Amino acid sequence: MAESHAIEGSKLTRQFGGFFALKGVDLAVKRGEIRGLIGPNGAGKSTLIDVLSGRAEHRSGTVRMFGTDISAMTAQQRRHAGLARSFQRTNIFPDLTVIDQLDIASRAAEMPNIDEIMAELNLTALAFRRAANISYGDQRRLDLALALIGRPKILLLDEPAAGLSIGESLELAHILKDLAARWGVTVLLVEHDMEVVFSICDRITVLHLGAILAEGTPDQIRGVPEVVTAYLGSSV
Repeated sequence: MAESHAIEGSKLTRQFGGFFALKGVDLAVKRGEIRGLIGPNGAGKSTLIDVLSGRAEHRSGTVRMFGTDISAMTAQQRRHAGLARSFQRTNIFPDLTVIDQLDIASRAAEMPNIDEIMAELNLTALAFRRAANISYGDQRRLDLALALIGRPKILLLDEPAAGLSIGESLELAHILKDLAARWGVTVLLVEHDMEVVFSICDRITVLHLGAILAEGTPDQIRGVPEVVTAYLGSSV
């Protein structure tokens, strides 16, 4: 594997009975890149995130992180090695305050950067509010903050803008792009909001029925007729 790749999956396959959620997917994301992962529901996007993060059983293939085979590592071991992820549904505790949740997440991190994370994601003023009592947009930012504790090297994000307004989605996206550039974080982003994907991603991978349909820069993806017709329409 080229040293420039932060994370790579080779021949990743996941099968449920006779159904293949992933069919021998090869994916390589360069250091510092923001890679978009798009496709219709059921394409295998979340399954791919699960496999890369170590949360998927019954799978085959190899996962490497900065050239090292991490296929046998648990999700916790991968997190400790610098691979963090978020989930489609916010992974927060409604009854805990913002700062308490970040404190819990930081205990296992080698760099407990709570104040820094709250400042970056505009959460400082909400530090002592219960998560249940902050807006949904703030909850989404908290979810991203939990993933960023300890400054992970690689961030796998599963629809971080789900349920947000267009304005909130773009604000979150540009916070993410700025942080990734300044901290040198590599990002793999699953997102249905095409405006977010095309505004911040360096490259985009299109999944369809568990296989890669297309891959390239945003301009290249805009030029693939099957992708435009099936997923993008004429607005992108």
